[in-house]
Amino acid sequence: MATTENTLEKQIGCVKYTLFCFNIVAWMLATSLFALTVWLRAEPGFNEWLKILQAEAFYIGVYILIAISIIMMAVSFLGCLSALMENTLALFVFIGTQIFGFLISIVGSALLMQYSTMHSSLQPLLQTSLSNFVSTSEQPYSSYVLNMIQENVGCCGASGPWDYLNLRQPLPSSCRDTVSGNAFFNGCVDELTWFFEAKTSWIVAIALGLAMLNVISAVMSLVLVQAVKKEEEEVQAYRR
Repeated sequence: MATTENTLEKQIGCVKYTLFCFNIVAWMLATSLFALTVWLRAEPGFNEWLKILQAEAFYIGVYILIAISIIMMAVSFLGCLSALMENTLALFVFIGTQIFGFLISIVGSALLMQYSTMHSSLQPLLQTSLSNFVSTSEQPYSSYVLNMIQENVGCCGASGPWDYLNLRQPLPSSCRDTVSGNAFFNGCVDELTWFFEAKTSWIVAIALGLAMLNVISAVMSLVLVQAVKKEEEEVQAYRR
């Protein structure tokens, strides 16, 4: 009987401290996610481009990931305390938060990818906005926006140089490479999408890593709950 109790106690200790370590890693990931998403939201130039191009729906996923990163930072401390205290009620609450965190992280990542990757909802928004700017490129504001984007990103028109040629308009100097003088082949829709995708790839990777940790922590917490209950049952049986 004593040997069985010692073995169970060692197993509980192993699961408990492993869960504690996983919560520390989860806290670090949640902190990194929070820092990156806040930086992305607050970056002045990036924010200005999205506003001009009427593509601010991009920020829906960012807001969701900011919220879940804050929640997961707080929940990680709950996980550490509930594991160390071996409190079954706290562990069940923690399991619920891990399931919630997993679902919201997946939703936030999916929405962010929906507005930052090729063939996503972002491209039609960019296509409409940039096409309107090209068609009115003789106006000072449209010319300013197009020159700003084309010079910084290295692109031409919405879909390519033919956007100007089809409208019988000369190619602006911002459409040409300053070294070779050749026109940029790629349109700004594709180039901006690649630019946004590069900005969000690390954020999505961290969010998915955090979601995976949520699943692992939930499973380990459930194992710990079962082990603690078994230990309590054995103690009660021994007292009888």
